[in-house]
Parts: sequence; C-alpha cells; structure tokens
Amino acid sequence: MSHPHPELTAPPALAPGTMRIVPLGGLGEIGRNMAVLEQDGKLLIIDCGVLFPEDHQPGVDLILPDFEYIRDRLADVVGVVLTHGHEDHIGAVPYLLRLRADIPLIGSQLTLALIEAKLKEHRITPLTLGVREGQTEQLGPFSCEFVAVNHSIPDALAVAVTTRAGTVLHTGDFKMDQLPLDGRITDLRAFARLGEAGVDLFMVDSTNAEVPGFTTSEREIGPVLDQVFAGADRRIIVASFASHVHRVQQVLDAAHRHKRRVALVGRSMVRNMGIAKELGYLNVPAGVLIDIKAVSDLPDNKVVLMCTGSQGEPMAALSRMAGNDHRIRINRDDTVILASSLIPGNENAVFRVINGLTRLGAKVVHQGNAKVHVSGHASSGELMYCYNIVRPKNVMPVHGETRHLVANADIAVRTGVPRERVVMAEDGVVVDLVDGIAKVVGAVPCGYVYVDGSSVGEITDADLKDRRVLGEEGFISIVVVVDSVTGKVLAGPEIHARGFAEGDEVFDSVRPKIEQALAEPAAQGSIDPYQLQQVVRRVVGGWVGGKIRRRPMIIPLVISA
Repeated sequence: MSHPHPELTAPPALAPGTMRIVPLGGLGEIGRNMAVLEQDGKLLIIDCGVLFPEDHQPGVDLILPDFEYIRDRLADVVGVVLTHGHEDHIGAVPYLLRLRADIPLIGSQLTLALIEAKLKEHRITPLTLGVREGQTEQLGPFSCEFVAVNHSIPDALAVAVTTRAGTVLHTGDFKMDQLPLDGRITDLRAFARLGEAGVDLFMVDSTNAEVPGFTTSEREIGPVLDQVFAGADRRIIVASFASHVHRVQQVLDAAHRHKRRVALVGRSMVRNMGIAKELGYLNVPAGVLIDIKAVSDLPDNKVVLMCTGSQGEPMAALSRMAGNDHRIRINRDDTVILASSLIPGNENAVFRVINGLTRLGAKVVHQGNAKVHVSGHASSGELMYCYNIVRPKNVMPVHGETRHLVANADIAVRTGVPRERVVMAEDGVVVDLVDGIAKVVGAVPCGYVYVDGSSVGEITDADLKDRRVLGEEGFISIVVVVDSVTGKVLAGPEIHARGFAEGDEVFDSVRPKIEQALAEPAAQGSIDPYQLQQVVRRVVGGWVGGKIRRRPMIIPLVISA
C-alpha cells in the first residue's frame, strides 16, 4: 500500500479544536467514495462505496476503500452518513460492517432501503437512522444537517457537518436540474443560509467540472425516448444503472404511451425497482410491468426489456446478450438503448458491447447518437453558481479523476476563493481544518483493496501483474530431473507452453542450452534445486525474449533424484 505523495509524512497528532478530513477513496478516480472526519477522538464517515475494475485488473470483482486507517479505531466511529444509494457510495458498506456490525448508518429512506437489501444478502442486520432534508442530527461531536440535492437517483442528500472547529459542507453527488421528474430540486436556499452562517470547507462534486454550462434537464429525455419507441418495429431493450429510478420511470411511461409491456431483467434491477415501487418512488402504470417469463407470449412490437449492463460489465444482462450468452437472444432489428453516460475507464467495454449488439443485427441507440441520457452531476456553470452562493472560506474538490479535481479548483478560484485556500488532495492525503484554514498536514497509506470471489484484500498488485502476463504473454513450464549427487540431467528438460501460437517443438533448440547451463553449477558442486530453477528461468526467458519476442510467465521445476 502507498499514497500518491511520497513527500508527505505521517500526520501529527490531532490538536484540540481541529477537525481532520481523510479521504480514503473517490479523489483521483470515479468510485469508492469515502471520507473520514475526526473531531475530539471520534470519527464520522461520509459514504463508503466501491470502484469497478478496469481491463488491467483481471479477475477482480470490486475495489474497496482502504479501511486500514480506521481498522484499530472502529469503536470511535459514531456513524456512516450515506449521501445517496449509488454503488460508488454505498457498495462497500457490507465490507465495513464485517469489521464492526453495529456502526450506525444514516441516510434517506430510499438510500437505507437499498443498503438494507444489499446487507440482507450478506446476512447483516444494520443499525440505521433515517433522515430527511432539513433535519439535524447530533452524532458525537458532529452536528449533521441534511440538505436536499438533485441527482440521478431520488432522495440524495448533501450534509453540513458542524463541530467546534467549523462547518464542512459536503455536496455528495448533485446537479441543479430546475425541472426534475420528482419535483425535488437542490435546496440552494439552504446552501445560501449555510453560506451566510459560514462554510469553512466546501467539499464539492467534481465529475462534470470540465463540462461547460449547465447539465441538461431529465425531462428532455422523455421526447427522445418517445421518438425511439415510435420508430421501433420490434423489441426494445433499454440498459441503465440498476438504481436509476428516474430513467426506469421514463421507460415505463414511454411504454405505456406506446402500448408496450415492460419486463425487468437482472437481479439488481428487479430488487431495486421493487424497493422503489414499494416506497412510492416509482409509479408503475397499471398493466405495464410483467414478469420476464410472460415476454414470449407477446409479439415483439409489444415488448420492452429493462436491463442492467449499460457500462459493459461482463456479467451484466446486456453484455451477456451481446455475447449470445443469455436466455434473451438479440434478434435482427431489435432496438437497444444504452441510457447512461460512459464512466471513465469503461469505454472499451461499452464499445465492445455495442459492436456485439450491432453484429447481431440490433439498432443501438446511445449517448453518442441520441439524447437518451443526461448526467447526474453539476456542470461548470452550476458549480460556479454554488460557489457564488456559498462563498466558502476553503474548498476541497472531491469525487473525480485528477483532471476533474483540477477543473473544479479552477472554477473555485475564478469565483474568488484564494488559490491557497483550495486544497488539492488525493486518497490518503490528510487535511486539517483549524481556525478557519484547511491545509494538508500529511498522508496515510491508502491502497486499493481488491475483492476477488470470496477473498477480500488478499489479491495484490503483483498478483494482478501475474494475471496480465498470463493473459497477454502466455505460460511456460519446464520440468528437469537431476542426479542429487552429480547434478547431471537424468530426464528432460520437458517443456510445455500455453498461450503460444507455436507448437512445443519450437522449444527443441533451447533444451541443449538448458542442459549446458545446468552443467556449470553442477561442475562447481552446486546442485541446490532453487538455484538450478533460477538458472533454467534465466536461460528460457532470454531465449524466448530473443526468439519469439515474448515475456511469458516461466515456471521451472528441478527435481533431485
């Protein structure tokens, strides 16, 4: 484990009257959002999400924040505030509660319902506290006021955390849609009131900081979906995030207008929309929603399938459909709508799915060729508006890759925040707020924690490097039997290769080289098997690199007989 600023040392002991902020994820990446606030020996956590793996992390299921910083202080945690129900903000909660099951979870009704359903699968019954906008709760030394914000999931909240060290306003993910589908706008009046009282540190969503202007309203998607539905002659398959209640609502409404029936595909989609419907966040027109088993009884022009997989996730429904590995087969002239934006790092996976669907004869509608999705994050114009309303003393951009954080910082400076009062931090960088000034005081180890099947944190970067080598360069095993007294080769070398276009006979020319190399240490009286294995690895590695231009994984086995 390491932190991105080797020049920073461990932070000093926390001085009285100081609030410490330590981001453990979400800064320098889109995902695994988590921040730890400390005051008077107590810890408050804001969000605890996952990051989804990229191509260079083969076999990894999820990436968690690094809990090592708080592992020995779990008894000091007074609660986890969850700003909203997206996986990159709640997905790591089960793994945190494995360490201490009774940490209170604080969030809105929908957010808590989604995390409770997830925790049920992990056989964890959480301690929860439901809150609404306008509500204030005292959690140890932290007074938390919750503020309504608009996002691509209902019931999102910002949180203003006040202690004797000052006030930190954390936006969570937000935008300023003035015509949201649920009528719940970002409460700028509360932002202004908090600003008048004094916001010492403003932690602001950076995802769309590079995007000029204002984010398009969700309502503009409806007419586009209507147009696509009207032009579709066969089945319509819509892929979205399993938690995007607003987008599912628009699909249900469009299907109702065009006399189609909708079936939900994917376990997480069925679970989340069931919760949203039960709590009143999803209004299902009568007779529109059907079970997936009933789809085969309807003509293609009366069917809509709402599924997961808009980011090209390998095991999600749409990806499996594109690979002909799902019970639902893509037919020629089906219409597939990818109703989400591209998360950075997922581009290749998404394009792979689009190409697969197109190859099967489907018409694919996506953000690149139609307005079928709008972002859930504030663009630069909205961020500037917020800075002018709040007038914070200090700013700390959060939730974004480095380029997003830098763009957000520049917006803050343009609105009058002094450059020295804009804190550019990354995961593991420790920021202290004291006397109205926020500054970097050190860093703590903060690496990636990989979930790989049932293992958590056991897979290392070295293991992933081995997997990449196996996948890209191949594998060679060499077995040699040597005399335990003389070191003379008795059998072999027997060579087997995987992942090579060439047959095993290509290695015939290297066998004499191996025997010759083994003879040298044997002549000197050295027949240590480990040393001989290194000799074999060196000879084969050099030969394969020069002859075949590959750098495979090489596993030598020298047996003394």
